[in-house]
Amino acid sequence: MGTRIDLHTILCEIMEQLGFSTKSVYYQPSESLRLSYPCIVYRGSGGNTKYADNVPYIKKRRYQITVIDEDPDSKIPDFIGDLPSASYDTDYESDNLNHFVFNIYY
Repeated sequence: MGTRIDLHTILCEIMEQLGFSTKSVYYQPSESLRLSYPCIVYRGSGGNTKYADNVPYIKKRRYQITVIDEDPDSKIPDFIGDLPSASYDTDYESDNLNHFVFNIYY
């Protein structure tokens, strides 16, 4: 598919399309960073490699994407779910914030 930077650009475009700041897309933010909501937080979470004759020929990284929003009916997860190879994992509420978790191979 592409690089992590390509994925970051796509996530920023989603936020911009919905009228939110592109600065609210974070890759592996540190614990001390104060997030601004709604936001998208994503991190690497493994990968998938296909082999032929013991040689890797397809390598894809997996990322976990979490949408964090005060709105339980946020539109952001709909756009994330429409990305190729994105799959919904779970959602939960923590500290009065709604978390929607997806996995994507990119």
